[in-house]
Amino acid sequence: MADQSFLHWPFFEAQHRDWAARVEEVAAGLDIDHSDIDGSCKRLVSDLGAAGVLQPTSSDTGQFDVRTLSLTREILARHDGLADFAFAMQGLGIGALTLFGSDVQKAEWLPKTRGGTAISAFALTEPGSGSDVANSTMTADLDGDSYVLNGEKTWISNGGIADVYTVFARTGEAPGAKGLSAFVVTPDTPGFEVAERLNTIAPHPLATLRFSECRIPKSALIGAPGQGFQIAMSVLDVFRTTVAAAALGFARRALDEALARVSNRHIAGSPLASLQMVQGHIAEMAMDVDASALLVYRAAWTRDSGAPRVTREAAMAKLFATDQAQSVIDKAVQLFGGDGVRSGTVVETLYREIRALRIYEGASDVQKVIIARQTLGAHQGAK
Repeated sequence: MADQSFLHWPFFEAQHRDWAARVEEVAAGLDIDHSDIDGSCKRLVSDLGAAGVLQPTSSDTGQFDVRTLSLTREILARHDGLADFAFAMQGLGIGALTLFGSDVQKAEWLPKTRGGTAISAFALTEPGSGSDVANSTMTADLDGDSYVLNGEKTWISNGGIADVYTVFARTGEAPGAKGLSAFVVTPDTPGFEVAERLNTIAPHPLATLRFSECRIPKSALIGAPGQGFQIAMSVLDVFRTTVAAAALGFARRALDEALARVSNRHIAGSPLASLQMVQGHIAEMAMDVDASALLVYRAAWTRDSGAPRVTREAAMAKLFATDQAQSVIDKAVQLFGGDGVRSGTVVETLYREIRALRIYEGASDVQKVIIARQTLGAHQGAK
């Protein structure tokens, strides 16, 4: 059983502890077929929705409880990476509607994504602009009562299985970041095409999307024209903290697996845990897990306490938790020896799962730039 003592830190209230227990019970009962990724994700969304676990992924009031989101991702990731993925994308994919959508847009989609009857996706990345969102080139040209979309998006999670996509495109109100807008797009729209399915070391539904003279109504616009960059950054400001929480879940599972291994595996008649070097690894792993948890839940608590933006706190949490989870999992693999690299074992699976988290929703190097700029800005503003 993973450590639960952190739930009594002052970041949390009784409702969060109750929710964690509920998610733990649901997660323990999930039956996931990793040989059928698309089918499993669809079933996971349906099952999590039916169990009520998807309720925190959107809000009619425009508010998220980031601690609840983060706790859910941590617990699901500790049990299974695909379960975490299914939950996370229901929130990220529809987050723009929670924060900026019209009443009509919210009424149409939020009950479906929360209930697990519709799968959502967040289409931001392009072949030539990953972290550099301001240089997105996909266009959305206004033509009467419609916008016409042209361009490509790539590395889109849930690409090919989603029922609704939040798509960002250049509407040209101004150069760079100020000329982007966000739209709700359904895959049955003429001109929408899944151009390629993408395979990765930790299989998830991923795709490149192509839009060719894809005509959508003006009512598909989320927020105001030219507000797309703000919308994207606001969504990422919420969900970047939850990426860190997922990494924390992976790290906790790796620590749990390592503890069992060194307690039960013997060398020269004594358990591995009796060796000082092994104890050193365990100490470092435990410290990295707790330090990550402190940064994750500080960011979540700060946002839930009313801070309009937690850019610096979220960036710190994501950078540290994902990098340290990579280190914790690597130590677990080392402690397992040859069994640690055997395909399909828990620690080998974790080793593949964690790597992408240091890239998506802002790579580690980008987080360093964000943290530095925020820190320098605060220093200069204090003069």
